[in-house]
Amino acid sequence: MAYLAFAEPGMAGYARVEAVRRLTLVEDRPSLSELERSVIALARRDGPSSLRAPGVLSRLLEWVFGIKASTQLADPKLEALRRIAVLSWRRGYSVPSAEVRAFLASGYSPAEYELVVDGIAAAREAEAHRRA
Repeated sequence: MAYLAFAEPGMAGYARVEAVRRLTLVEDRPSLSELERSVIALARRDGPSSLRAPGVLSRLLEWVFGIKASTQLADPKLEALRRIAVLSWRRGYSVPSAEVRAFLASGYSPAEYELVVDGIAAAREAEAHRRA
């Protein structure tokens, strides 16, 4: 029985197969925009309290003095990213599944979630080594 290899170098279809393979590899790699990376960096300073709804005192200060202390972002997709980043900076990989679902529902892919969480874990580890 003979087999014909359609993707051999020198064959007519090889260039097309190679081009498709390269496109697929580039598309599979998740990436974040500069704005998204800056949201992750800024989330480093936010505490877990920034994820909760404003309390009575916050609402009173806003009503009396016009001081709004909300750190929430106006763009829902970036806010989902900020929430995941805050939780990852504080808890590492222990992110509640509801937050992960909200992150994915906002338009991010599972690969982008892994990119964010793994990047933050690497930054936390590098920070711990600098302190030691």
